[in-house]
Amino acid sequence: MARYERKDHFHQRAKREGVRSRAFYKLEEFQTKHRVLRRGDRVVDLGCWPGGWLQCAGAAVGAKGRVVGVDLAAVDPPLELAQVQAFTGDLEDPALAGQLREALGAARCDVVLSDAAPKLTGLRDVDRAAEERLLEAIERLLPELLREGGKLLIKILDGPEAQQIDKRIRSRFSEARSIKTQATRKGSAERYLLAKGFRL
Repeated sequence: MARYERKDHFHQRAKREGVRSRAFYKLEEFQTKHRVLRRGDRVVDLGCWPGGWLQCAGAAVGAKGRVVGVDLAAVDPPLELAQVQAFTGDLEDPALAGQLREALGAARCDVVLSDAAPKLTGLRDVDRAAEERLLEAIERLLPELLREGGKLLIKILDGPEAQQIDKRIRSRFSEARSIKTQATRKGSAERYLLAKGFRL
């Protein structure tokens, strides 16, 4: 029963406060505790639908910052923040990194975010393979997008395949830790990897 009460609380709060999703409160919590984003940062959000993280990140970086998101699904209606742009695209598309850099107006970003997760089928092997594929796509994009010394915050669904990719990603940063958030549904297998000090 606690699972549904928790879900209802954040879902209702999101509706009441006019934010795109309960995920907004996850990034807000990370921002409060870990200062992931700073004013003026250039940020890429991989898997940005329905826009909760775009909304939170746009507020955090301010008018002089820039947030660009991409997802297979369109963020509709678009966010009414001049510093935020979202477009549709596939994380496995070889042309994506160039499109993101063009939208950023910069060679590299300060922070890569991803709250993306594959659509789960309930079949463990299928779901683990989908999570592995998603994380590998993000891993491939990092050296094309993130500046030296930059930060990463991504969702990881625990499993053996994900653990291996987690280790490889951590090795590219000077500091990394796993964190959880109060807005995560109780019983969820998700956690977040926060890494700082990217090494090209």
